[in-house]
Amino acid sequence: MSDGPIATIMRGKLQSAFQPTRLELEDDSARHAGHHHEGGMDARPGGESHFNLTLESASFSGLSRVQRQRAVNAVLAEELAGPVHALSIRALAPDEAVG
Repeated sequence: MSDGPIATIMRGKLQSAFQPTRLELEDDSARHAGHHHEGGMDARPGGESHFNLTLESASFSGLSRVQRQRAVNAVLAEELAGPVHALSIRALAPDEAVG
């Protein structure tokens, strides 16, 4: 399944900001069907409002979990202020990564 427009923008920003060795972005919006914030940018049911992110980057080495999440939130501030209602973040340094 290909990314929608919001996921494409998010991937680009994350890639540019963190040069990750692993970037997994899953649109989890379908699980939230019927919620008032459903629909994301194009207002289609189940589309681009909820995401799960796993990001592995050397940029996270030495940072706490809170600092990592704040860094990701800062990069995606525009999306989080608009079409994205929820983002679950798993930010890892390379030495912490597991399958």
